[in-house]
Amino acid sequence: MPADTIYMLRHGDCRRDDVKRFVGRTDLPLNRTGRCQAEFWQRELAPIPFWRILCSDLDRSVETARIIANGVGQAAQVHEWLREIDLGAWDGLAIADVRRDFPGEYEKRGDDLFRYRTPAGESFSDLAARVIPSFTELVSASSGNLLIVGHAGVNRLIICHLLGLSPENLFDLPQEYGCLTVLDCSPDCFRLRCLNVAPGLGAMSSETHKEVHLPWNCL
Repeated sequence: MPADTIYMLRHGDCRRDDVKRFVGRTDLPLNRTGRCQAEFWQRELAPIPFWRILCSDLDRSVETARIIANGVGQAAQVHEWLREIDLGAWDGLAIADVRRDFPGEYEKRGDDLFRYRTPAGESFSDLAARVIPSFTELVSASSGNLLIVGHAGVNRLIICHLLGLSPENLFDLPQEYGCLTVLDCSPDCFRLRCLNVAPGLGAMSSETHKEVHLPWNCL
């Protein structure tokens, strides 16, 4: 039997300015807003018994996970396979600079977001091949609730996998900074309890829980 419930959180806000950038392996710490988001979830998730709390080895994920883990008296387990997509030569660059310095490549990416591989980086297809097998092995051996503090790309691919969606649809799933997605597991289906819930008053109240019944996707 897989995990009882999977709580999937995108790490807190880590932006240093208002410029839209490609951020993958660029190792940024949380900003003040990001720390407040993590502290909110520390309080909100404290009553939940977790079998494991996992995060990637990038600072923004580790810091978010450790803040939350302190509230439940557990240590966060760091896993390299949960790292965000490697954007290679584009990592950390402003979108406007990529469009200027890599003529034609930005357009190629737009034509095939799932398979396009940035120069010296990964595609989302590569990312799926790295993340999904390790995730499947973990969940198949689990015996309780899981909290995964991941990244936008990583979380989207895992959610697509669990719900039996084509990974090419990953950008249809919102994953904002510090937002939570919850999936309940039963013997015959996954139930999407909530998607991309922002930290704030009443975030985990019953009013936010929209259940969607989907076919079981064997792990």
